[in-house]
Amino acid sequence: MSERDILISRAKETMANAYAPYSGFKVGAAIMTDDGRIYTGCNVENSSYGAAICAERTAAVKAVSEGARQFKALAVVCSSEEYAFPCGICRQFVGEFMDKDGMLYLEDKEQGELSIPFFDSIPYFFNGERIK
Repeated sequence: MSERDILISRAKETMANAYAPYSGFKVGAAIMTDDGRIYTGCNVENSSYGAAICAERTAAVKAVSEGARQFKALAVVCSSEEYAFPCGICRQFVGEFMDKDGMLYLEDKEQGELSIPFFDSIPYFFNGERIK
C-alpha cells in the first residue's frame, strides 16, 4: 500500500468519529510525520460555531502534543466524497510543521485521487519572515 493509500484509509476510518450535528459535514484527516508515525483527527463542532475545530488541526495538535515537529504528508477526506481542501487556518497551522516537500492527498468519488505538494495549496505561507 502506498503512503497516500494508507493515509486516505486512516482519514476515512477517523471521519466516522466526527461530531458534526450542526452541519452534517464530517471530515477525517491523517498526518504522517517524518519518522512514519500517523496521527488522525476528525472535525468536532460546537453549538458556539467558533469553538469548532477542524480535522486537520485535531490531527496536527495530537502529533505535536506527542512530540512530532516535522510532517511529511496530510490526507483529508469528507462525507460528501468530494475533494476536501483544508481551510486557510488549517493550511497555515499544518504548514508550520510540514516538510518543504510535504504532500497533500485528497480524494473525490467522481474525479479520483489528487496528490499535490502541500505548499502549492498555500503559495504565500506566512512564516513570520518579511517577504522581499
